[in-house]
Amino acid sequence: MAWILLTYKLPSGESRARVAVWREVRRSGALHLQQSVVAFPATDQFREAVARFREVVDGVGGETLVFQGEPLLGADGARLTDAWNEARDAEYGELIAVCEKFLAEIEHEFEIEKFTLAELEEEESEFEKLQRWHGRITVRDACGAPRATEAAEALERASEAFERYSAAVFDRTQP
Repeated sequence: MAWILLTYKLPSGESRARVAVWREVRRSGALHLQQSVVAFPATDQFREAVARFREVVDGVGGETLVFQGEPLLGADGARLTDAWNEARDAEYGELIAVCEKFLAEIEHEFEIEKFTLAELEEEESEFEKLQRWHGRITVRDACGAPRATEAAEALERASEAFERYSAAVFDRTQP
């Protein structure tokens, strides 16, 4: 697999620049290989992420240099892929944990019999955030991270709980 490597240099002493780049690393899913070096799989989607990354660095007065290539040794490629997957698995793990909290919240609403339209709107908003979050991670999961299935199953459980709660609210609030 080909990879895009991006190196960057930021103006010294500018925390605003470091924060902007840190946010872009998080948003793009870039793999931080070492200080001021990030990697992306060489796909069209990540080329767009590289372009955004360059804009952010340029916008704070920094410089970038971008290369594309394949690792010289298979072991190097495997290490890059493993590191990429570890990063996605960490994101999936966070999502799974938040899905579990969502499930606990829904169960709590049943326990206290809080079946209001206002609460339903709040839970719907939270569920939609989970769906968007899952979508962002899935798009970045270019190398088949192992926890993808577990995350999809957690989101499915959250969906089922939300549907069950929605039905209960409508059953209790309809005239």
